[in-house]
Amino acid sequence: MSTKNQFGEKGWTPDRIGSLKGKTYLITGTTSGTGFEAARILLSKGAKVVMLNRNTKKSEATITTLKQELGNDIEVTNIRMDLAELASVRNAAEEVLKNVPQIDALICNAAIAQVPKQTFTVDGFESQLGVNHYGNFLLQALLYPRIEASKGRIVTVGSMGYNLGIKTIQFDDMNWDKNYGANDVYSQSKLAQIMTVYELQDRLKKAGKTDVKAYACHPGASSTSLIKTSGSLMTRFVWQLMKLSPLVQSAEKGAYPMLMCATEPNLDQAGFYGPTGRNYWTGPVGECKLEPHAKDKHAAEKLWQVSEKATGLEWNL
Repeated sequence: MSTKNQFGEKGWTPDRIGSLKGKTYLITGTTSGTGFEAARILLSKGAKVVMLNRNTKKSEATITTLKQELGNDIEVTNIRMDLAELASVRNAAEEVLKNVPQIDALICNAAIAQVPKQTFTVDGFESQLGVNHYGNFLLQALLYPRIEASKGRIVTVGSMGYNLGIKTIQFDDMNWDKNYGANDVYSQSKLAQIMTVYELQDRLKKAGKTDVKAYACHPGASSTSLIKTSGSLMTRFVWQLMKLSPLVQSAEKGAYPMLMCATEPNLDQAGFYGPTGRNYWTGPVGECKLEPHAKDKHAAEKLWQVSEKATGLEWNL
């Protein structure tokens, strides 16, 4: 646990965000939970928000809700994208590049979790790794040129779950055909996401590209529909009980780490950010300890190569 928070006793809060007029943020997974709260707060500061969601009807309802709260003048749109389908990611990225001239930050927030039985994406990937890692990897690569031209940021919303499974990537069985476990594979997908952030930082530095910044954060234990969406019956039951306890914070507070990584000036990219209280579940937002295996250079380089091959796209850095 952090003993000293660089943002003071109360940690980072959105009060630190000034006017965001003229800035554009892309956020995945905004129809509920932390993604919705992040979009709401950014819009309230004057930013333009482009939502990337798979459910068009829910997205339309979300826009209606946001306009009812913040007024009809807010600039918010949705582009349909399903991270479980690489073709959908490509189509969405093409639409973004066509219609969104500036990206101040891409916030990769959408995820699935604790899928009880081994399932596969249309591209043949184990679903949690396919959605949480490969889908996001491809999206970031495709939008990178626009982010670089905007001197923008890439923000990856990880999870403390990265530390609950094996401490490396299971390269010999990426689909977990032999030892599938809902929690183990979720942990693997989040470890892959976080590893990729720091590997991207290294590659940008090596290429002499300092205009793009990449950040990793986690929302702590937040009251969202993530488990409800994909977890087993027992997992959902336990989570519903936990949500009634002080061990779980609001979705709004769960949005603070990604908002900080998207907007805070001069934030150190080496950090891993989120709630700093007990077990990093709740508490003031600041820098959290990241276990060394999440920055294993050999594994990260191999993961990058595997991911480029899986998605069929080499990053142009």
